[in-house]
Amino acid sequence: MKKIPEAALEFASPNLLRMFAAMVYDCLLLAAISIAYGAVVVGLRVVIFGQPEAGQRIHWSVFASIGITLGWLAVLMFFYVYFWQKFGQTLGMKTWRIQLVDAKTNRLVSYSQAWQRSGCAWLSLLFLGAGYWCKLIHPQQRLLHDLTSGTKLILLKKK
Repeated sequence: MKKIPEAALEFASPNLLRMFAAMVYDCLLLAAISIAYGAVVVGLRVVIFGQPEAGQRIHWSVFASIGITLGWLAVLMFFYVYFWQKFGQTLGMKTWRIQLVDAKTNRLVSYSQAWQRSGCAWLSLLFLGAGYWCKLIHPQQRLLHDLTSGTKLILLKKK
């Protein structure tokens, strides 16, 4: 039997249901990260401006609210960027045997690719998951944010 060269190997693409299941796992981690982020932001507010009077809530200015929201999104994006660049997988992706790789080399993605994919994925979610539904019509079954960042998702073999 002929041995196929490594470069010629085609990897299976995970289906949408598997990807959404991995996203649910990751959302649990993102919820915990969000709670920690909120605790840090409120803690900093209390340290800088003091504790509000009993029964009073903390009021944020419009600019502070925008900054806090953008910081929160950056923290969530950093979660994905770190794990994609370091391991090619988040915990949810690892559980469902999905890995993110560079589309050309099948190696771990660069930081710029990970940031680009993460930003485009958020935009995709805002537009009712349009980037995810692209998988159904693309010949290689790639997501829109994979196409823009030069990455692809592969399904790993069972161990």
